[in-house]
Amino acid sequence: MQFELDNLSTDVITFLTDRHLATLTTTFPDDSLQVTPVGVTYEPEARLARIITWADSFKARNIARSPGQQVAVCQVDGGRWLTIYGSATITNDPDRVAEAVRRYALRYRQPKERDDRVVLEIAVDRIIGRA
Repeated sequence: MQFELDNLSTDVITFLTDRHLATLTTTFPDDSLQVTPVGVTYEPEARLARIITWADSFKARNIARSPGQQVAVCQVDGGRWLTIYGSATITNDPDRVAEAVRRYALRYRQPKERDDRVVLEIAVDRIIGRA
């Protein structure tokens, strides 16, 4: 089922805020897929998903190499699942990284400090699944 981004149900919002890990799919330079487990946060009003990472990670390098590439983030819990689709960019802007860390800490836990922290920001254009 595809969800209306401007009118997400309480079940969808809850599933996107409860503690669930997800996977992020990006592409390597040879166009093969790279999938990695991640923690993700979602801001419905901005239609923005965020993933914190470090600058030299595969996912960060893949997005830096091809800003705006289409990515998928999928989380599963038994028969419930959601996949978030959108275009990803990467930033090391201190304010944007701090906001991503703040949101991550609310959903998961306070992450360890890193000097090379970056945030992948995904402009969400579609969410499908069963929540």
